[in-house]
Amino acid sequence: MVRPPVSDLAGMLAGMAPVLNADPWQFLVVEGALPDDPFALIREDEGITAIIAGAGEGAAFARITLMVHSALDGVGLTAAVSGILAESGIACNIIAGFHHDHLFVPWERRDEALELLQRLAQAG
Repeated sequence: MVRPPVSDLAGMLAGMAPVLNADPWQFLVVEGALPDDPFALIREDEGITAIIAGAGEGAAFARITLMVHSALDGVGLTAAVSGILAESGIACNIIAGFHHDHLFVPWERRDEALELLQRLAQAG
């Protein structure tokens, strides 16, 4: 049975179940051919950004996936998650997929970010 997406904030927070991906990730501007197997491609007027696995030149990010199937029209999850990370000075870039939200935080702060999100879920 497929469960419907969660749209109420308390339900989204309680069901977050954040999972830290083991690989570092990198944001890069695509020049020429698209990279193999990108996690995401974002098309902007200035060019294409790809998010790829692996650490290269530039900043490395950790990907934390919120396992709750949050509704795309649910209100408050992004604000709550980014807010708790911001209070600790942790940058966060969020990409919403149809089923889950994916947070990219600085690689060196990944464990701290995961702990904060787990506490937020427990309090939710």
